[in-house]
Amino acid sequence: MTRSIRSSKIIKGNTIKATVMYVAVLALMTTAVVGCNRGIKPVVNDPVKLVQIAQPISVLQPVFNVDVGNKKASRKDPLSLQVGYDKTQMVTASRGGDLAGFDKAGQRLWSLNVGEQITGGVALDPLSQTAIVSTRSGKVLAFDSATGAKRWQQQLSGSVLTPALITNNRVILSANNGFLHGLSLQTGQSVWQFATQVPAISIRGAAAPTLLDDKTALLATADGRLHAITTDSGLPQWSRRIGVGTGSSEVERMSDVDGMPIVDSNQLFAISYSGQLIGIDLASRQVMFVNELASLKALAVNNQQVIATSLDGKVVAYDRSNGQTLWESEALAYRDLTNPVMIGNYIAVGDLDGVVHLFNPATGNIVSRVETKGALTNLQVQGSRLMTQSTSGQVAIWQLAR
Repeated sequence: MTRSIRSSKIIKGNTIKATVMYVAVLALMTTAVVGCNRGIKPVVNDPVKLVQIAQPISVLQPVFNVDVGNKKASRKDPLSLQVGYDKTQMVTASRGGDLAGFDKAGQRLWSLNVGEQITGGVALDPLSQTAIVSTRSGKVLAFDSATGAKRWQQQLSGSVLTPALITNNRVILSANNGFLHGLSLQTGQSVWQFATQVPAISIRGAAAPTLLDDKTALLATADGRLHAITTDSGLPQWSRRIGVGTGSSEVERMSDVDGMPIVDSNQLFAISYSGQLIGIDLASRQVMFVNELASLKALAVNNQQVIATSLDGKVVAYDRSNGQTLWESEALAYRDLTNPVMIGNYIAVGDLDGVVHLFNPATGNIVSRVETKGALTNLQVQGSRLMTQSTSGQVAIWQLAR
């Protein structure tokens, strides 16, 4: 299977630029070490051109659009910021450190700058009206989501690249040095820490912590494992390897699980960079299937399917009970796809040009598109609304058409 990464994916100590074939990366790294074969060039795959939809339908209607700014952002930094959103408010963050609160109608309520680059996106807790962000230096900051008033600040030993998980009076964050932190939601004080193994080389990125059940958090790590940990005290419950890298070099053996695992109807689904998509029955703890597909993005599920976007731009739907391939689309090959999400009865996927593509889950055909400005790295869904934030700082919200 060919693995390709388009746009900058930073490996600790190394940078892979443009659309570089995995094998070519190894060749170039080997060349740099031994000093020979300087003429080797990486194989570049151009993004496929979009084909016009024959009979497009209206799926999404624009609701809100704002430029939250992107000053001080590095083009070499593959940060994927996300919006904090609930039924009454929204909090946005820019890589330059700007934080802003909006009401349901899109009216700006407050804005501020935290003084350094925001790396973790926004986590929003509607019950306590708390917005959590983290910075490049490892600071975790809590604000009143209605007024922007600062509540507390905590310093971690490593930076956080994903939004926090807020649950059961805990703020749970996964730092890039392998530590999972559990902080008090009220004070920010450290309640517990959980250390994981950090490989010598990994993709610079992380999966956001998620809930396994009401008392247990699920953490995916750079060494290809899933860890189940109690949210109140950080005690480990179980651990399972998902990603299995093969090869003679550390680069070949990279097995990061950077896409947030999905837990739905007592089933767990996860996917790794090294090419394993796994489905687990949580009641029996038995593996339902393992398929070969490589991705750094979270999966999506509906009643019958689990949907994935691969490193080389395939969109694939599997039967969630047995892993059988239901359909596969290469219509967006090498277009740096986001995670897929379910919005209504459709599958939405974003790309490097700011286009959101809507798929019919029964056929795998693209039936509609909407556009924003800048490359998309992540899609979010809240009820009947789809949210995007581009690398250029454009935040957009769409509503399902009636």
